[in-house]
Amino acid sequence: MHFARLLHLVDSALPTGSFAYSYGLESSHTFGLLRSSGDLRQYLYAYLQQAGSVELPFMHSAFQLTEKSPKFLTLAEEYNAQLLVPGLYKASAVQGRNWLKLLATFYPEAELECITNWFATQEIPPHFTLVFTLALQRAGFALDELQAMYLHMLLRDQLSAAIRLGLLGPLEGHQLQHDFYAVFEHILAAQAGKGYGEAVRSAFMLDVAQVLHEDIYSKLFQN
Repeated sequence: MHFARLLHLVDSALPTGSFAYSYGLESSHTFGLLRSSGDLRQYLYAYLQQAGSVELPFMHSAFQLTEKSPKFLTLAEEYNAQLLVPGLYKASAVQGRNWLKLLATFYPEAELECITNWFATQEIPPHFTLVFTLALQRAGFALDELQAMYLHMLLRDQLSAAIRLGLLGPLEGHQLQHDFYAVFEHILAAQAGKGYGEAVRSAFMLDVAQVLHEDIYSKLFQN
């Protein structure tokens, strides 16, 4: 039942708001960065590699420290500072708040309002990566489970966006998702044991595409 509960928490039907965002996929397509199925594969690979090199180290440190540690403030400030794309900054905060509200109803004994109060007191947005980790750590899940499921959520949401944009069909999308699970093993192994001091961004063209999202005349997604 432990693993089944985790699968439920990362189900796309949960109302955390991730379905509303393309995280640069729509703008990448609109501005000509994705011209073929091979380009989409390369985009997804770069997207997951950057998520691995940035988000997983922050997750590792957040899991070890928790908001109870004085050192966590530095971690939260650095995570907040590295989100330079306005759309991503806003989306991260919105999803983080939704996530905490949702999990508080599932795990009242975890006292997740302590996390909400900590971020409010420090006047730092409750960014999704950090509160995803803190909340599930309090709920009793292991770090390796959280990191694998985090990558799963990112890939699933990107492929869902690609299908809704008409870049590929549902069957092709699920086949691609199945294929990319093999990439997870390499990403997780490469980032194993790394803390937030080793986090690096590696896909700058994706960041540029996300910035340009606001220039799209007609949008299906937010950034």
